[in-house]
Amino acid sequence: MAFVFIRGLASFNMAKQTLHQGRRWYVLHTYSGYEENVEKNLKQRIESMDMEDKIYNILIPSEKKIRIKNGKRKVVEEKIFPGYVLVEMIVTDESWYVVRNTPNVTGFIGTGTIPTPISEKEVKELQKRMGVEEPKYKVDVSEGSPVRIIDGPFKNLEGKVINVDESKGKIKVLVSMFGRETPVELDFLQIKKI
Repeated sequence: MAFVFIRGLASFNMAKQTLHQGRRWYVLHTYSGYEENVEKNLKQRIESMDMEDKIYNILIPSEKKIRIKNGKRKVVEEKIFPGYVLVEMIVTDESWYVVRNTPNVTGFIGTGTIPTPISEKEVKELQKRMGVEEPKYKVDVSEGSPVRIIDGPFKNLEGKVINVDESKGKIKVLVSMFGRETPVELDFLQIKKI
């Protein structure tokens, strides 16, 4: 009985300390790979426990990245912080309990049981990063740069860059094959600067 009272008192003090924060973004730690599951379960719990007035938004920070698989370029969605979910909410005893006891949530990021809000600036930067529709190509080579091909049928060959097309993410490299110089068009991700 004393334990229940102490636990209740601790959560009351937690709510008193965070209530003045108002509507803020908090970070939840989840089991890695269960972020979407947590989002789905939390949305169901918010609706069934009538918490729409205290828990507003759920965000899984992710961004699009370019990957090459079997010689083909593919845009994939990748989590920026695996194992973390952001929740916009007003922290009260009830809202804390609903979020904290969602399946696969291991806790809030903060001191002890008290969640620590993250700054609005950090959230805006994350949302901006997530809002990028097409990933940008980043290449640190220019015409004349020596490169090594690290993927595809010309893997391990070395050559010299003769053309860079940043808009398409393509690069032309002059490689020596069968005793003659041959231009090869590659993806930025298939080369490495030497």
